[in-house]
Amino acid sequence: MCGIVGVIGNPQTKDILLYGLDKLEYRGYDSAGVFLTNGTHHHLVKSKGKIQNLKDKLNETVNGTMGIGHTRWATHGVPSEHNAHPHTSTSGRFVLVHNGVIENFDELKAKFLVEDHFIGETDTEIAIHLVAYFVEKEGLSTADAFRRALKEIHGSYAFAMIDREDKDTIYVAKNKSPLLIGLGDGFNVICSDAMAMLTQTNRFVEINDGEMVFVRADEIVIEDQVGNLVTRETFVTELDAADTEKGMYPFYMLKEIDEQPAVLRRLAQTYVTEDGQTTIDDALLEHMSQSDRIYVVACGTSYNAGWAAKHAIETMTGIPVELHVSSEVGYRLPMLSKNPFFIFLTQSGETADSRQVLVKVNELNLPALTITNVAGSTLSREATYTLLLHAGPEIAVASTKAYTAQVTLMNLLGKALGMKLNRKEAIEFDIVQELGFAANAMDTIIAEKETIDQAMKELLATTRNAFYIGRGADYFVSMEAALKLKEISYIQTEGFAAGELKHGTIALIEDGTPVFGLVTDTLTGAHMRGNLKEVESRGASTFVIASEALAKEGDQLIVANVHEFLTPLVTVVPTQLIAYYASLHRGYDVDKPRNLAKAVTVE
Repeated sequence: MCGIVGVIGNPQTKDILLYGLDKLEYRGYDSAGVFLTNGTHHHLVKSKGKIQNLKDKLNETVNGTMGIGHTRWATHGVPSEHNAHPHTSTSGRFVLVHNGVIENFDELKAKFLVEDHFIGETDTEIAIHLVAYFVEKEGLSTADAFRRALKEIHGSYAFAMIDREDKDTIYVAKNKSPLLIGLGDGFNVICSDAMAMLTQTNRFVEINDGEMVFVRADEIVIEDQVGNLVTRETFVTELDAADTEKGMYPFYMLKEIDEQPAVLRRLAQTYVTEDGQTTIDDALLEHMSQSDRIYVVACGTSYNAGWAAKHAIETMTGIPVELHVSSEVGYRLPMLSKNPFFIFLTQSGETADSRQVLVKVNELNLPALTITNVAGSTLSREATYTLLLHAGPEIAVASTKAYTAQVTLMNLLGKALGMKLNRKEAIEFDIVQELGFAANAMDTIIAEKETIDQAMKELLATTRNAFYIGRGADYFVSMEAALKLKEISYIQTEGFAAGELKHGTIALIEDGTPVFGLVTDTLTGAHMRGNLKEVESRGASTFVIASEALAKEGDQLIVANVHEFLTPLVTVVPTQLIAYYASLHRGYDVDKPRNLAKAVTVE
């Protein structure tokens, strides 16, 4: 949700922190702050709003060789300078940044009588006041006070803390919230996402929940919950710093939309050999082949991707698939079949709601697969198996290429599992060829994006609401299309099964109401045309996206025919562009919609 960076042992600490915060701004942009010190001079600077506001407050005299920084997405307390991180103890000695939610902060305030020390409204402040309390009232060392505070705190956290009296150490800990240590040349760094520090290092060390880490310029020391030393190997990230840049694009979202055909081709090359054999782990396929029901758990766009791939998996494998929203099923698991198998769909691999479900699945000793874009992420490490999306960094808050990568990889998985089960539907599905056709179709849409740009100037520039309707796979794409439009253009948009309109929703159709109709399902194409007539007769302004096979004169956008399993890959692209241009024409920041953040690491 929020972003953390830290540096120790580098004279360019300020510049490194600001670069890292820029790269993490997609995780939150309500406020930002940095603390810098060289052991003698200390600087705490915070601002409301985006990173640029913070940069504007930093002059040349603000420097240091050690520092921590934070960009915030508000959970407790409104966006303000008081609520911005870093937070300090009353004396100013201790300084801390935090990602996550401290669930028992009210109880801790009352228990340790620190209420009067608060200057803001955040849950985070309790953590730094607890450390100060244990040092000042109980005489503990900084390390012991930090460890004691961690034992008192319930909830999710990633902490980075500095003691002004210790110029050689940054104190770090995590629980349910991502944090990495990066190893530099004569210095070390801290970040909640590796992309924030790729210009400094590609070597990182993971931190496990409950561990406490002492980060120094020349070493890192990891301890478990009782103080035992932990040894852990470094890993080298495959990310390239160039992949995190916009290049010539005005927004990351447009760049990531344009990258989708290449993502499809990359996945085909990664998971299928030249002779048509799958590279998916046979142990995973064997485990899945023994299951009698697949439970897909996800949130937001990933949840919609699960629906878009459900029909293909069921058809190719003969195994029923259920979809569940993580934030709901985390508290009430469904009645499970005899041999369940769980799939967790997550772009970041850090989604707190999904991890809550995975913890329960692991407690039941049930098999689970995480499909994610981030190697080494929490859900990847804790699941039985992992498949990577290989989509490259996705920085725009509104997910595009991660969605198409998820749908693609679910199809590849269904194909591999169906072949293992000797299913005719899987054997006859030439997925590499069909993905090539789908990628070409996406290329064509992207090349003609200007037509969508022009259409949205008139249709969506001032409207308050809009609808997407479809049947079959088109309904599932409508769900994702509506989410994309509402989250970045703030147009109240709903995606509906077209046949359900007459059961109540058609009452909302007025003169000029935009209704986008998807028409690619051959079984229900005629019915869909009837639904479009129903809304047009109530005054709706319709925009039709149809396949070549079902197109009619007057349809605004025609997409190429592709295999029915892959249609959601093609039809979703124009809806992404519709959302992009609607947001652009309404004057909003496409990459950073209000109230939203990229990696949702709170429940």
